[in-house]
Amino acid sequence: MLTPRSIAEQRDGRLFPIRCFTCGKVIGDKWSEYSRRVLVGESPRKVLDDMGINRYCCRRIFLSHIDLAPEYLRFSPYRHRER
Repeated sequence: MLTPRSIAEQRDGRLFPIRCFTCGKVIGDKWSEYSRRVLVGESPRKVLDDMGINRYCCRRIFLSHIDLAPEYLRFSPYRHRER
């Protein structure tokens, strides 16, 4: 069962779209690798090229995504009960 705590512990792009909004290509499985490599310091352009994300519509989703899961969990009613 998913609880707010388990979601916070497994935050590997849970709120990242599964498919591209424009073309429908599956991209959700690539977010973990992309975010890990960019955090290490690689260029987002190089990472997307290496991963084979060539369409502008798909690249846009990767480049503009902001992980809001921590913000959502701050206001969760379950957060205060589990402490």
